[in-house]
Amino acid sequence: MSSTRAAIRYAKAILEIADSKNATSQVSADMALIASTIKANSELSSFIHNPLVTVDAKKDVVSEVFASVNPVTKSIFQLLLENKRFEILDSIAVEYSKLFDIQNGVEVAKVTTAVPMDAALEAKVSAKIASISSSKKITIENIVDPAIIGGFILRIGDKQYNASIANRLQVLKRELSN
Repeated sequence: MSSTRAAIRYAKAILEIADSKNATSQVSADMALIASTIKANSELSSFIHNPLVTVDAKKDVVSEVFASVNPVTKSIFQLLLENKRFEILDSIAVEYSKLFDIQNGVEVAKVTTAVPMDAALEAKVSAKIASISSSKKITIENIVDPAIIGGFILRIGDKQYNASIANRLQVLKRELSN
């Protein structure tokens, strides 16, 4: 829990610095790159989270892997070196992306489907999003869960629309048992 709080604090600080230097979009792209790279590369993740590896070695590797990032993004590497907190780098990147979306009025719609979404289902979901949300900018995040059998479950903020087959079967079961 404390690492999440620390990640949020670091992310807020980076956002403020990036905002003052008009580099929020570039830093956002860098943070997305950092989060996806660490998530996709188990060796890098293990290296960063390994307490036996020195902080200097972590900084050197991270600086080399992410050599092409914005100078504002690189400044976080030095800060994490000084505070010996490299293990929360991926959390910082995720939190920064959330804060960046909030700042720009972008909402994330989480769509759970039994199979990856195709164009037809994405059109249905987009229509439902337009009726539920007042936000103009929405990004769709697809989560695949075969347990819902078919249809979709849409979550935007604290609102949920459940159009799954599993839910319909559950409702029918309740009705028949009464």
